[in-house]
Amino acid sequence: DTDHLTAEFFGKLYLKDKKKFNECYKIFITQTSFLLKKIGVNINTLPVLDLKLQGSSSIIGDRSFSKEPKIVSKIGDICIKNFHLNNIGTVIKHIPGHGLAKVDSHKLTPNVKKNLKYLIKNDFSTFKKKSSFFAMTAHVIYTNIDKTNTATHSKKIIQLIRGNIKFKNIIMSDDISMKSLKGSIKESTLKAFDAGCDLVLHCNANNKEMHDVALHSPLISKFIIKKTSQFYKII
Repeated sequence: DTDHLTAEFFGKLYLKDKKKFNECYKIFITQTSFLLKKIGVNINTLPVLDLKLQGSSSIIGDRSFSKEPKIVSKIGDICIKNFHLNNIGTVIKHIPGHGLAKVDSHKLTPNVKKNLKYLIKNDFSTFKKKSSFFAMTAHVIYTNIDKTNTATHSKKIIQLIRGNIKFKNIIMSDDISMKSLKGSIKESTLKAFDAGCDLVLHCNANNKEMHDVALHSPLISKFIIKKTSQFYKII
């Protein structure tokens, strides 16, 4: 039974015994990678680099390593490195940080009111300079940066991710059908690409919605061709 082997479990183990953590986490990632490759999967949608904060929505919960940015960042680096060594790509999420959200973005739109200086020092810092090939956006509004748009739909936030956080690889949206995003699937898809997302993720298996996403997505970009070729050379 591996249900207890959550990010939170490994975060606590890291604090308690770093040697044991390194041994156990390496085995966990190696075994997970083996199972993924057995079913033909070469990308895993982790690590979650959101902070686990008291008073926030439980949607992140035990998927977070810690409330401490430095611990989350450090374990995130270890996670990415070990999955890459096992030829599995990673997706850091939910960039630039979902931890302060007080509501579940699957159902409602979270509004985070902390100022930019605080966010850069705390929530955003866990994502900085990560070597992951993919990053998944947060459907969260950061009101002191963009009062209207979630990160997924915000040119300002995507520019911050590229500039301050220095993530240079492929940015994908979280599930474009989540209730945090307003408007039609077509509108959400177009806004995500216009904001600077490279890929749009759709997860609910609704055929009409999938058609709308595909119909309004660029066929393929030079950026993705370039980055995908780099990715397969690496792993």
